[in-house]
Amino acid sequence: MPFNKSRKILALSLLLCSLNVSAQSAPAAKSSAVAPERKPNIIFLLADDMGYGDLGVQGDAEARTPNIDRIAAGGVRFTNFYANHPVCAPSRAAMITGNYQHRLGFEFNPAGAGPNYGLAAGVETLPDRLKKQGYQTAMFGKWHMGYRPEMHPTLRGFDTFYGFLGGTHPYTGADGVTSLSATDGEDAVTFRLQRGTAPTDMPAHLTEQLGEEAMRFIKANKAQPFYLHLAFNAPHVPMQTTQAYFDQFKHIQDGDRRIHLAMNAAMDDQIGRIMALLKAEGLEDNTLVIFASDNGGPTHQNKSSNGPLNGEKTLLLEGGIRVPAMMQWKGKLPKGGVIELPAMGFDITATVLALADALPAKPLDGVDLMPWLTGKKTTAIHDALYWRAGEQGAVRQGDWKLLKNGDVWHLFNLAQDIGERHDQAQMQPQRMQAMRTLWSAWNQEMKPPAWKSVRQSDLDKEKSYADDIERAINGIAKQRKN
Repeated sequence: MPFNKSRKILALSLLLCSLNVSAQSAPAAKSSAVAPERKPNIIFLLADDMGYGDLGVQGDAEARTPNIDRIAAGGVRFTNFYANHPVCAPSRAAMITGNYQHRLGFEFNPAGAGPNYGLAAGVETLPDRLKKQGYQTAMFGKWHMGYRPEMHPTLRGFDTFYGFLGGTHPYTGADGVTSLSATDGEDAVTFRLQRGTAPTDMPAHLTEQLGEEAMRFIKANKAQPFYLHLAFNAPHVPMQTTQAYFDQFKHIQDGDRRIHLAMNAAMDDQIGRIMALLKAEGLEDNTLVIFASDNGGPTHQNKSSNGPLNGEKTLLLEGGIRVPAMMQWKGKLPKGGVIELPAMGFDITATVLALADALPAKPLDGVDLMPWLTGKKTTAIHDALYWRAGEQGAVRQGDWKLLKNGDVWHLFNLAQDIGERHDQAQMQPQRMQAMRTLWSAWNQEMKPPAWKSVRQSDLDKEKSYADDIERAINGIAKQRKN
């Protein structure tokens, strides 16, 4: 081989070796791509008929609710948080859509309404939108937004469902302690618990089983974003608990009150288990936990407490619509925060959807609360909040609240008169007229009720609400009829 050719081959070999050594010794190039931040988990804990004053953190010295109280201590509590309606189903319809439920004609509970009742097919729900963002979704507990197959939770955005479709359900078997076994007769059709769409057996204690189902879901889905809606039926009637929980309150003489406290304590224990699981699984830093009630407490029926508020469930007095509410997110929200500005159930929906980048193109009635939760905003969340429940209506604007009771209008300054006992209508005629105009304009935007009970007993109840409001304003408490 000629010398020059051999020299060229040798040089080429040395160059290749040098390149190979350089490639092996050089540090690997760093990718410029940044992994997308995982969306937060959302846990929405909803109590049923819990009064504004039913928690330790809300001032109830008899309550044993340390775990719910710790959500407030570790996060932000609202003092002027409102349900969208003074009864269960319409309030829940607002929270699952993010809008005033009246836009759908969803104004009444299902009792006596017939087959048309429910969340209309085609209405996009909170879990529908979250699923599009890759969330696993589950609901455990009370549905109450439609009985027909197309209205089932598994067709309204929930991957997993364990619970019941109606408004009430027993908590225990024959060995439980029962004071008031009040159920709606129509719920008998949907009384059986379901797992998915299949009937399933009654557990020893429904409240504890709901907690167990929630924990199982969290463990199975901890590696991906999840939305868990745990809709306890406690402390809604029937007034029923286990002997073990009943025995924890032996010092309480009133038997009905004792059962009520026991029901709330059982719910609180399950919430405590869930919070402990989040910590054990390292999920606290990426999980927003929300707690609220669907409406105020029916104090005459279940011995709940609405604290300093007047009225109760079914009425648009404060006791029927102002509810306990709090949110916790470790590292993201301040500890022990308090927001005194008025907010509403559908704001929960807007907040969750904003966190998941799932807000619809058309603005919701609800507002994303995160700027207020984090302290970035301190101005009013809403210009005004509105209600309509049959012949009742209300609007809150700032400290002032206008209450419509049939053809009678009342005006209260809630900053000075949280108990709604001192009507300012005669002394503030201009303010009252301005607020009536506000409510009327809003009312014109809303649809009429899509259904209404035709049962005479329900029609009689509707008429009685007017008397209940006037009696409450005059300091006359409603009594339970067994």
